[in-house]
Amino acid sequence: METASDHAPESIAALQAQLADARAALDVKNAELAVAKAQNADDLATITHQNLVIFKLQNELRGWRSERQSRLLDQKEFEFEEIEATATEDELISQALAAKTTNVAGFERKKPVKKPFPDHLPRERVLVPSPVVCGCCGGDRLRKLGEDITESLDVIPRQFRVLQYVREKFSCRDCEKISQAPAPFHAIPRAWASPSLLAMILVEKFGQHKPLNRQLDQYRNEGVDISISTAADAVGACCATLKPLISALERHVFAAERLHGDDTTIPVQARGHTITGRIWGYVRDDKPFGGTSPPAAMFYYSRDRTEEHPLLHLKTWTGLFQADAYAGYNKLYLPARQPGPIYEAACWVHARRPFFAVADYEAAARRKAEGK
Repeated sequence: METASDHAPESIAALQAQLADARAALDVKNAELAVAKAQNADDLATITHQNLVIFKLQNELRGWRSERQSRLLDQKEFEFEEIEATATEDELISQALAAKTTNVAGFERKKPVKKPFPDHLPRERVLVPSPVVCGCCGGDRLRKLGEDITESLDVIPRQFRVLQYVREKFSCRDCEKISQAPAPFHAIPRAWASPSLLAMILVEKFGQHKPLNRQLDQYRNEGVDISISTAADAVGACCATLKPLISALERHVFAAERLHGDDTTIPVQARGHTITGRIWGYVRDDKPFGGTSPPAAMFYYSRDRTEEHPLLHLKTWTGLFQADAYAGYNKLYLPARQPGPIYEAACWVHARRPFFAVADYEAAARRKAEGK
């Protein structure tokens, strides 16, 4: 008599095949969605760029009527750089997802023609080690035929330079095959900027809150003209490249048993004025508890201070949470919360403030006299 266990290996194999098919179908759907998102982002970047060009041309024809027009131009350039960077980031993500499939082509944006680097910038030749033997037959009778040069714009504090990566070509006298060193690694595609220049742009933009258009004005004053489209493209590529590092930092922070959370206001440039955004910070620091894990902090940005943001940030985390009495955290402390409870560690500073206010007799007397 046959039992269910007699067909277990076949059933497991069939389930594994179905699971593989489902994963492949999911990869295809994710790739198609990413390609569509990248296409939409590219269309939005194109429209925004054309509007920016029209705005500049109109003001060149009619003249700048006020300082407000100049500020509007700065704001439009700021909006364009954000959209352009997002479009490039979406493009690279779509290509990475499409590479996991066989029938989805990654989206590729049409790139503007790169300006040649100024002739007055000094060139430093970085000679890539040449092959000493033929890569085909192993012979050592090589002769130089020429060289390929890849230029990346590099920067030393207050001084720009162009790095020329030289890859010499050699032909073998025995088999006539050509040998050449492989192209060097570059931090972003198309390699127009060196890692040090990219790091400076990112730190200025995100660390010093200096928009790209202001950075590029400074570079232009130093004799290096970089278009805002090219710089924003590099920012988007860097954001996509740094995603694994950001994810690793996020995993490390939320692997802690204890977290300190808080939010703070931040001014955000908007159309014609400044709005107030929020920075949400979550800090892991186990040193006061004898922990050996390195401290770290994770930051998120939002346009408002609604409860949905901390609920999203901490949706998979459980542990001891030290924070102020912000009502948006209350749902985190519910006993039936899934995947588990978060235990509140109230902030003593906020608890002490009302007592100090009550103890301030002079201030209380003034409020009473003023009828407050």
